[in-house]
Amino acid sequence: RCHQRSTAMLDISFPPFCAFLGSLGLLCVALVGAWCQLWRGGFSLDGGPRTFNWHPVLMVTGLVVLYGAGEHRESWESRHGPFLTFFPLTAALVYRVPNTWSGPKLPWKLLHGGLALGAFILTVLGLVAVFCFHNSNGTPNMYSLHSWMGLGTVLLFSCQWAAGFGAFLLPWAPAWLRQLYKPIHIFFGSTILMLSVASCVSGINEKLFFSLKNGTMQYKLLPAEAVFANTLGILILLFGVLVVGALARPSWKRPDSDSLDSRQ
Repeated sequence: RCHQRSTAMLDISFPPFCAFLGSLGLLCVALVGAWCQLWRGGFSLDGGPRTFNWHPVLMVTGLVVLYGAGEHRESWESRHGPFLTFFPLTAALVYRVPNTWSGPKLPWKLLHGGLALGAFILTVLGLVAVFCFHNSNGTPNMYSLHSWMGLGTVLLFSCQWAAGFGAFLLPWAPAWLRQLYKPIHIFFGSTILMLSVASCVSGINEKLFFSLKNGTMQYKLLPAEAVFANTLGILILLFGVLVVGALARPSWKRPDSDSLDSRQ
């Protein structure tokens, strides 16, 4: 009885959790933008340090928040119906959440793929920003662990999107192939998200080491910028952990059924 009571206390409904997760994602985007604006000089397209500032903003927005929201939408939609993914961003468009759901999955597959494609486009623009900055200032490319891990994550992301498009959206993919690839697709979805989080956190740390090495107050003295950016890294990590936790939560998964869609 005590076990059942404690389980009931930990069992939360999805809408407040999704609202919290969406707010956390928006906070991460706002904080990385504030960091670049307040301490790193803002944004421009002149190839200088302000061009680099687009890199962390676009990477956090695309590779973590938008991509994570797309993965998280799958867990909600599969159990409760279409929720248009990111509650705070789409509250103006979605006035109610359906209690039940039936019908074709294709529109929501298209939404899932479209969100992933949008995340990929933002990520590519983020890579363009950092390569443009490095090339304009004579800085070597692809020498740090952060750059290796980040580019590897983007390449894996692109392969994941292309494979998912071919397996789940193109009409000629056989059912056995979809069944075989589905657990692989789910596994790499979570893996790419955690790699994205690791890349962003390591990038924040690397930027602080470079920026505060010869500044008025070094990183080891923990100036206000370091506290702010470290907090941002913790929130990004928390966002990723919550998304992966929601994807693994049994009560938010689609129950296996011999539906028309699964037979197709």
